[in-house]
Amino acid sequence: MEKVKLKQGLKTAMSISSEGNGYLQDSQFWKLYKEDPAACAIVVKTSIGLVHLLATLFEPFMPSFSHKVLGQLNLPYETLSLSDEKGDVEQAGKPWNIVPAGHKIGKPEPLFSEMKDEEVNYYRRKFAGSQADRVERAAAEAINVAEQIKKTTISDGVEKKGAEAKKSAEARRKSTTSTPKDLPVSIARIDIRVGLITNVQKHPDADSLYVEEIDVGEPAKRTVVSGLVKYIPLEEMQNRKVLVVCNLKPASMRGIKSQAMVLAASNDDHTIVELVSPPEDASVGERLKFPGFDGEPDEVLNPKKKIWETVQPDLHTTTDLIACYKGVPFTTSAGVCKVSSVTCGSIK
Repeated sequence: MEKVKLKQGLKTAMSISSEGNGYLQDSQFWKLYKEDPAACAIVVKTSIGLVHLLATLFEPFMPSFSHKVLGQLNLPYETLSLSDEKGDVEQAGKPWNIVPAGHKIGKPEPLFSEMKDEEVNYYRRKFAGSQADRVERAAAEAINVAEQIKKTTISDGVEKKGAEAKKSAEARRKSTTSTPKDLPVSIARIDIRVGLITNVQKHPDADSLYVEEIDVGEPAKRTVVSGLVKYIPLEEMQNRKVLVVCNLKPASMRGIKSQAMVLAASNDDHTIVELVSPPEDASVGERLKFPGFDGEPDEVLNPKKKIWETVQPDLHTTTDLIACYKGVPFTTSAGVCKVSSVTCGSIK
């Protein structure tokens, strides 16, 4: 570890980024496109190779960024490697050979989004000072809450009021640590778990709907209504592991209250719809992880905040059939989640 030079590594990666940007601009590829298409193709291939190299170099620092880049390049995540044994280092010296001719890149979209003032303030408060400072601050906050509870109980002299004070303090603690109003909107706010469909039947009053009983690791199974009858046979739904959004507000669908939502992927014209499947060995009730997007989900999503509606457009599948959020795979302890055949599709 003494020989690891993180700052020097990051500085080197940034210098390669600057050189690559200079190369692209100096080539005047916009002119080459009309005057010399063959030369333009070499410039574009080399530039794409440099982007792939940068994604590899930045992966230890910003893994979610690198996964997004790979998603847009339409390249598998296994290519994020710089191994001497595999010849990756030698290949990096020939960036024009990294991507084969005729390769089709994925859907381009901004890699970074503008942070709102409330998000900046949230992170500034959360990460202010050293780690030791943050630990000390959290401990002091806990002591302060405990003292408030103790004082309220003694001064009132009534058990009921003491209990109410404790409940109020706990609510304040949750509001300041779990889901503050300015908490950034991301997939971390969504409670997606591995579920097992234990029973499924058609909705008695709607031909296009299934009614499922799903085990999501809770004492009682959840009733879920899904509009999948036209796309997935009933026998393929039974005893199947699926991904379930568990913190949506329950909603009645043709007289039956749906307590969650099963995730499925579809192609552009919605003619093909497939369930997003976790690995066979994934544990029922396990909450999915998204590297780079950490945090605890909301207990129940507030419909007025449109959190799910904001996050959902960034859920998609790759050419490798991997389910992703902004290029970051849906991840369980047993591996990533996939679909059967829908590539570059949307998930909802």
